[in-house]
Amino acid sequence: MAASHSLPSLRHTLSRPHRPNLSPNPFSSSSLLLKSTSTPTATAAVAATSSLSAAAASSFSLSSDTSSAVSFDELERHLAAKNFRQADEETRRLLIALAGDAAQKRGYVYFSEVQFVSSDNLKAIDDLWQKYSDGKFGYSVQKRVFEKVNRDFTKLFMKLGWMKKLDTEIEQYNYRAFPTEFIWELTEETPEGHLPLTNALRGTQLMTNILSHPAFEEDAIEGGAQENVAADENGGFKKGLKTMSERIFKRDYSF
Repeated sequence: MAASHSLPSLRHTLSRPHRPNLSPNPFSSSSLLLKSTSTPTATAAVAATSSLSAAAASSFSLSSDTSSAVSFDELERHLAAKNFRQADEETRRLLIALAGDAAQKRGYVYFSEVQFVSSDNLKAIDDLWQKYSDGKFGYSVQKRVFEKVNRDFTKLFMKLGWMKKLDTEIEQYNYRAFPTEFIWELTEETPEGHLPLTNALRGTQLMTNILSHPAFEEDAIEGGAQENVAADENGGFKKGLKTMSERIFKRDYSF
């Protein structure tokens, strides 16, 4: 695990979050096995005859070097024991493993590789987080919060408890230092969706693609229906008010 670090405070712009990269570990064998999908890689084989008039032919085929099985038993053991810090690390390792060969060699996942993680596998990870947190943790929980704040990342990070208000005369917010300032216990005060964490050092696209994954489409539909009912009961939402991020932050997520 990377060493703890603090990020500089921000007044009107966001600074980079604080998640370290985690290199993949060897897979463990287990009874709970699901197949991983990998980034397709093209392999060429050129065949030629000895005749000068014969044309060389190339054929391309898709192959997978990451067909090894991935186990979720280790994740479940950590979650069942309420070892949420270790569960967070194992979740990151699983995503790297499931994203394919390139992600494993690199040691982290590109946002464009999230599509290679199957819905079944991503849902399995999310289900375990929800099961052992009484529905308080998980990607689908983060997805619902994301939709409630109109996909505003500043407000999302504050709702998830990934940012904190600084004790200054001027209203300022900063990202929490990893890992010491994050909450690794399940209490009434723990924000919904606080875990698992997602690395945003290369921007918010990785988290966007995770929360927009087809695995959570049903959750989005259910969440939208609940929001519509709430709006009707309250006579519709008020309009014309500036959002929190418009009052505090400049909308720039190019970090």
